[in-house]
Amino acid sequence: MTKVTIGLDVGGAHLKAARLEDGRVVSVRQIPCPLWEGLDRLDQALHDAATIIEGHTLCAITMTGELTEIFESREAGVLAIVERLRERLNGELRFFMGLKGFAAPQAAIGDPLSVASANFIATAELVARLRPKSLLIDMGSTTTDIIACDRPLGLTDAERLQTGELVYTGLTRTPVASIANRAPLAGQWQGLARDGFATMADVRRILGDLPDDVDQHPTADGRGKTQEESLVRFARGFGRDVEMRHLPTWQVSAAYLSERQLRSIHDGVLQVLSRPSGEVRSVVLAGIGASHAEKIATRLQLPAFAFGMLIDARDDQREWATRCAPAVAVALLLHK
Repeated sequence: MTKVTIGLDVGGAHLKAARLEDGRVVSVRQIPCPLWEGLDRLDQALHDAATIIEGHTLCAITMTGELTEIFESREAGVLAIVERLRERLNGELRFFMGLKGFAAPQAAIGDPLSVASANFIATAELVARLRPKSLLIDMGSTTTDIIACDRPLGLTDAERLQTGELVYTGLTRTPVASIANRAPLAGQWQGLARDGFATMADVRRILGDLPDDVDQHPTADGRGKTQEESLVRFARGFGRDVEMRHLPTWQVSAAYLSERQLRSIHDGVLQVLSRPSGEVRSVVLAGIGASHAEKIATRLQLPAFAFGMLIDARDDQREWATRCAPAVAVALLLHK
């Protein structure tokens, strides 16, 4: 009889789900889950993930969704999500508690802060087993994790924001105005409006380097996702209309902002690598921004490996396994 293990990573913007059959990854999905709109969004995401979840023997769960604004505290968020999942899912549930391993729902309720935002530890722990002395760079839609997998330092988001292991910038959802307050435009430095006109998803559409199917949320103005519509939003941040400049000119400005974002991640990497002791021999890439993070590995002159290539998975699921690494990692850790 096939042993089915499910991994869930419940985020504030997405639900990531992975299905293992006898220890092999056979299906991975990222499903929009704007949790800030209410817990019913999680219900819908679980419904949409039904084909992955059905018939599971074990379900491994990690989360970052407790940070969502609808909860009065992180602790309250964990408790609400644990209870919701216990109501909605059948079978044996195990919640990942970081260095404490897995626990049943009741134990997770008794120690919610160990459950909170521990998903990076699952990925790092698995990578440390599969490829020791690696640096993990997991660039998601909203944040980027940077972990020396053999020796993570920070265990909470607050600590990791100090240690460089968490950089609050991501491939798609990050507002352009949080990246820089000025950018070059047509030979001059142009101040940027500090407003939410455009996101980094717009920047990447302007540059033509946004991977397929990863931008799953509405745009800042609720309009479409063509390059032309992204240009309109982007130009507003410069106090201009898009027709005031040609596409190649806007693309230079967009490339500058993309580089500024990458530089902020690179700075976090250098802070992590500056710690004494320990050796990093390679970089493991994860998240929907894995191809962008690979540029940092190139700059560091270190070999880079996609997370999905380190595990036993169907070939057609390796890319999404890379993009949804924590969901895959908790499932593999629990299965073993």
